[in-house]
Amino acid sequence: MTQVVDDVKVVDADTHLTEVHDLWTSRAPAEYVDRVPRVVPIDGQPTWVVEGTPIRFAGGGGVVGRDGTKTPAAESLHVWTLDRVHVAAHDPVARLELMDESGIWAQVLYPNLIGIGGQDMSQAIDDPVLRRLCVEIYNDAMAEIQANSGNRLLPMPVLPAWDVDASVREARRVSGLGLRGVNMTSDTQDLGAPDLGDRAWDPLWEVCSELHLPVHFHIGASITTMSFYDRYPWPSHDEGTKLAIGGTLLFIGNARVVTNIILSGMLDRHPELKMVSVESGVGWIPFILETLDYELAENAPERFDSLQLKPSEYFKRQLYATFWFERSNGN
Repeated sequence: MTQVVDDVKVVDADTHLTEVHDLWTSRAPAEYVDRVPRVVPIDGQPTWVVEGTPIRFAGGGGVVGRDGTKTPAAESLHVWTLDRVHVAAHDPVARLELMDESGIWAQVLYPNLIGIGGQDMSQAIDDPVLRRLCVEIYNDAMAEIQANSGNRLLPMPVLPAWDVDASVREARRVSGLGLRGVNMTSDTQDLGAPDLGDRAWDPLWEVCSELHLPVHFHIGASITTMSFYDRYPWPSHDEGTKLAIGGTLLFIGNARVVTNIILSGMLDRHPELKMVSVESGVGWIPFILETLDYELAENAPERFDSLQLKPSEYFKRQLYATFWFERSNGN
């Protein structure tokens, strides 16, 4: 077992749990079983299907195989099926055993196959009733996992981000289930709702402040931010190099999210609200904050003077970020 500091409980702030094939079908009312996300074989490949429409390959969502060997993502992440990845990628009991071996007390969990912010599932379903049901089933399953783990596995529930009122109701509901935060797509306008800078979202920020639910923005958690991953590498690169470039630029995608949040006014109106930039790293943060202070004062001085704090100070007061491999800290 990995040695850790005495009396310190180590929390891994960014991990993922791949959605198992029967997550929705095992929980859906009978009349919806054939409409919720399910896995069927198509051309010999397991495929996620919603309302009869193929959505995506039903991959394992992992890079560590059953034997514990890590494989480059280009060879595994979108190629391996669930039976090829390490069991702990999708089995909560196996995950806890692996955590015990590694000296990890708790993990914060995010989805894989529904879109990291739930955006892919939301976009794939037209019927708003079915969409909301699928969100609720996913969140119920995550609450079960948390409870069964003794609050060592802490999944972040997704919200019905195409609808402000429904998002407020679901935030209250998942808080009542014991879940500890919410996982939000950063570009609700992609789903037909106002963007997050619109005051229409103030009721959600109010309830998250009231219930002490941090709002998590994972890299790649919207259709817009995934453009940094899919479109920015040059076509001439091989797949591994495209992943390296795309993965790097996903971090910069969250710089876009953070700067929009800071200048939206929501942090002035909701000073108790906490937000997290997840898997984005931290080395870019000092540069971006210093630049934002400079650019706003230079280009929008009246807006700069209207703020209660400098842009960089909002981050220090209300925002957090996660990292994992960085040695330099940007100072």
